[in-house]
Amino acid sequence: MSKLMISVSGVRGIFGESLTPEISQKYASHFGIYCDHGKIIVGRDSRTSGPEMFRAVSTGLKSVGCDVVDLGIVSTPTVLLAVEESDAKGGISITASHNPAEWNAMKFVSENGMFLFPREAQKFIDSLDELIGLTDSDKTGKLTQDTEATNRHIKKILNISYLDIEKIRSKKFRVVIDSVNGAGGLISPRLLRDLGCEVIELNSEPTGIFAHTPEPLNKNLKQLEEAVAVHKANIGFATDPDVDRLAIVDENGKCIGEELSLLLAEKFILSKVKGDIVTNLSSSMASEDIAKEFGVKVHRTKVGEINVGKKMKEINSPVGGEGNGGIICPEVHYTRDAPAGMALILGYMAEQDRPISKLADEIPKYYFAKDKIKVAPEILDDVMVKAERIFAGYNIDKTDGLKILGDKYWIHLRKSGTEPIIRVYVESDSPEKSQELCRETIDKLV
Repeated sequence: MSKLMISVSGVRGIFGESLTPEISQKYASHFGIYCDHGKIIVGRDSRTSGPEMFRAVSTGLKSVGCDVVDLGIVSTPTVLLAVEESDAKGGISITASHNPAEWNAMKFVSENGMFLFPREAQKFIDSLDELIGLTDSDKTGKLTQDTEATNRHIKKILNISYLDIEKIRSKKFRVVIDSVNGAGGLISPRLLRDLGCEVIELNSEPTGIFAHTPEPLNKNLKQLEEAVAVHKANIGFATDPDVDRLAIVDENGKCIGEELSLLLAEKFILSKVKGDIVTNLSSSMASEDIAKEFGVKVHRTKVGEINVGKKMKEINSPVGGEGNGGIICPEVHYTRDAPAGMALILGYMAEQDRPISKLADEIPKYYFAKDKIKVAPEILDDVMVKAERIFAGYNIDKTDGLKILGDKYWIHLRKSGTEPIIRVYVESDSPEKSQELCRETIDKLV
């Protein structure tokens, strides 16, 4: 039996095992009480367990007097934007993001359209043991539908002040999009066609039966690489099931790596709007090089988009995100947004009038190795203590997990907030060095 994962990132588990309709209903009821019985907006990705999850979530919310607005199958950034622009007291995105199809989850959204800040999330988690007081039958919440959320999201992207939409349209880019049969098939092709692109769609049916491993890593995008080459496309885009992460395949049919998505967006946006960059501790050192080019600084936060978004809001940063393909464009909203990222990358290509491979070549070169150690949940902390002992004497940053800082390299070890694993990220100035450091680190810990 799998274990239910409860963290500031939400509640996540294998549907039918650790995450059941009864559990989903209970957590939704608690969230409704936490939101003072106000209106709650709910959207979901395309997973096959989504309809049953939605029924449980909406029942739980209505039972404590919350009115529920159903967005249907939409991207997670669409849910957050809908909450931000409404009078709702909160939102729930039913999605397990890049996890395999058997997983599902509930991500809780504050009334400001951002995921719960860590302090808010902990307050909510602490309330889960309290008794649920159901409302009287005549005060049960009502269910309504909102079918326009995706349209509003697209319109917001098209209104980014520094995007030259007509210039993008004039290029008539040929784009291949792989939505992995997630929610992206309902927004990405529409946005791209609004940008004047010829769109070749892969896996756009939102069936929840994922066409390949859903995380948009290079190793999972062979179909997209082949399609870009066959169709002689200008670019290929891949998203995860809830459409907050963006990966890019260049015109040569080569996946350039999810780190480049954020770095390219940084270069484009900083050429338009000056301000400090915000990214997390596990993202590339190349952000510092880009910041130096534009005379600004990089602020590093704990991993997790809410930490990045919160800092961006505090300092009025024009661009930020995470190196997993998560681009945050505050002119749209303070969350990772793959469709917004697509528009930004196409805007950069149109303005520079050069292929994406050439723009990527201008990004300072560092090389990642990423792996993970599967660990029984009860010994996660023991492994992290062991790591600290092994690397005693090194320059260590303990802001989020353990980051070992060396000469032209770093190693970041942290417990996942969504799975019983320890993530191992390494970056250095050569691919061989990064792979070796990653392998040596894992060998020391297992």
